[in-house]
Amino acid sequence: MSKHASAFKIKILDAYVVQELAAPFGFAFGAFLLFWFVNIFFLAADYIINAHAPFFLVLRFLIFRIPQATPYAFPFAMLFASLLGFGRLAADNELTAMRTSGMRFIRIATAPLLAGFCVFALSYYINDNVTPHAVELSTRTFYQIVYHTSSLPIEPQFFRKDESTGRVFYVGDITPDRKVMLSVMIFDPARTTAFRQVTTAQRAIISNESLTLTNASIIRFKPNGLVDGETTGKTVTVSLPLGENADQFLTTTNNDVYTMNSSQLASQVKAMELTGQGGTALGLLKVTLAQKLSFPFASFVATLLALPLAVGVGKKGRTLGIGLSIMLLFVYYLLSAAFAAVGRNGAMNPYLAAWLPNILMGGTGTALFLREER
Repeated sequence: MSKHASAFKIKILDAYVVQELAAPFGFAFGAFLLFWFVNIFFLAADYIINAHAPFFLVLRFLIFRIPQATPYAFPFAMLFASLLGFGRLAADNELTAMRTSGMRFIRIATAPLLAGFCVFALSYYINDNVTPHAVELSTRTFYQIVYHTSSLPIEPQFFRKDESTGRVFYVGDITPDRKVMLSVMIFDPARTTAFRQVTTAQRAIISNESLTLTNASIIRFKPNGLVDGETTGKTVTVSLPLGENADQFLTTTNNDVYTMNSSQLASQVKAMELTGQGGTALGLLKVTLAQKLSFPFASFVATLLALPLAVGVGKKGRTLGIGLSIMLLFVYYLLSAAFAAVGRNGAMNPYLAAWLPNILMGGTGTALFLREER
């Protein structure tokens, strides 16, 4: 047989195996999103009914919440598809026939594993680029329904970082008219001088693309951390982050971690560490930042775990495969919730806490995979 013919046969095998996974993947993914949609609807039903909201607002609120479910839906869909699709091949002895012909288990599983990695990449992209914007729009819609305004409330004690300059803004509170900020601190990193500079003021007026601090105090620090000098009673005008006006600056200060992408979360973490902030607030940010990658990666872990399990489960019927999918999903999210709580409280490294469920489930999958390969 020629090399071209052999390569063609390999492509047919891969396409055939992936095709077996496609239908159960689509079913599980759609079912999970539908469950999420209905759950959100019932949670918001009381507000929606009492507020007499227009139908299109309710629908928009629900639709924009759907992307938030994708980090959970994709792993479940890959787990379900691998158990049922691969299980069908095992039940009909097709896997046995392939292995009898000399194919190694890892070769048969290559296409599903690659599919799991591709789903991980897609899930990460959606979770980091689509979900934050969708959640913000959904939250705005909710405020339109309940409070008849699309403006999000500004929570006190927030940080903002200007990526172009490295400057960090801290605001203790803001007046209801959204024009005056209270207890303001601005941290300037060392760039052209040998020290850092911290500017503080009890009041600052935000207007257009600048922030004016009245009766400000400016403290300069040497590289060794000692104070180099202090100036008080100054009026200082500072530019807002590049390209942002006052409304945009306030809009992006919403502390909902689900409206931030990885870059924004990382900036928030660095800002809090720079200013000595800690506790559960910082732990929550670190865990959420790690979960931006760990949750999507669960799609690959689910595939790695399900493929060797499917060999034994497939011969015992689809009902067992469906039940096992639900049970493993429950175990994974139970572990995620438990370790995330430990990470937030500081009892464990937050990044390790976010990745431990993947490590445990992935390690189990790898051991089962290697045993099946032998």
